[in-house]
Amino acid sequence: MEKKIRKITIIGSGPAGFTAAIYAGRANLAPLVFEGHQPGGQLTITTEVENYPGFPKGIMGPEMMELLREQAKRFGAECIFRSIEKVDFSQRPFKLVDDSGEEHWSETVIVSTGASAKLLGLPKEKELMGYGVSACATCDGFFFKGKNIMVVGGGDTAMEEATYLTRFANEVAIVHRRKEFRASKIMLDRAKNNPKIKFIYDSVVEDVVGDQQSHIQGVKLRNLVTKELTEVPTQGLFIAIGHQPNTGIFKGFLDMDENGYIVTQPKSTKTNIPGVFACGDAQDSYYRQAITAAGTGCMAAIDAERFLAH
Repeated sequence: MEKKIRKITIIGSGPAGFTAAIYAGRANLAPLVFEGHQPGGQLTITTEVENYPGFPKGIMGPEMMELLREQAKRFGAECIFRSIEKVDFSQRPFKLVDDSGEEHWSETVIVSTGASAKLLGLPKEKELMGYGVSACATCDGFFFKGKNIMVVGGGDTAMEEATYLTRFANEVAIVHRRKEFRASKIMLDRAKNNPKIKFIYDSVVEDVVGDQQSHIQGVKLRNLVTKELTEVPTQGLFIAIGHQPNTGIFKGFLDMDENGYIVTQPKSTKTNIPGVFACGDAQDSYYRQAITAAGTGCMAAIDAERFLAH
């Protein structure tokens, strides 16, 4: 049987992958989209998106992804609910193996596998994500106007998110397992000098109290010095221990930074392998917004289209 070679294959969905599919579809490239383990990406666990242009009343994350998927399909994209488990970029056309073991071949590949927020692994954490538990201050801070909330973490991300959240919250408590912080001095000083921020040292969150009806009511905190467990009321818990790009399968092929984000050439989505492009949170550790991901998805499709034309 002769193998079918695609012009363009997109690994991952979300705003980046679907935007790439819309542009590639409109260029008559009939893209194939592997939606992955979390179809629609991080937005599927986001309740309401209020900061995406064009939706003045806001839109639910899953609904927005469904609209993007429909738009991509309208222009001829084929979307399948499978993950790519293995790639071989050492040969042309590129070889991709999905989680059912089926092999696929493509002249160009767009990587839009995104990133996942690192979570604490608490019993109720995933259940209450979007119900008072969040991993993105810029996305969800607005919903916590006048509330008392907590931020977990000790690095720059935690200080930055806590400082940002003081625009909305009444009080922000930073919970950290030690008295020393990984955060840079400037970020730490900014947090310490903010009258709305207080610190809870030598402590870890062991569980979240609440349910989807009542939302988060509080957290169980364990003091690592005294071993005492206390229940502390809070109306929001922001987990700020960083993100992990979903790029493991590309190790050994694509250049990455020390955290696993794919390195792209300046002002482009080109990787170190001609014909392979990366967009969205798989290559952006800085902005991490739906709108910026969509923008790089558009760039990746245009870059791939031009590559194919040459």
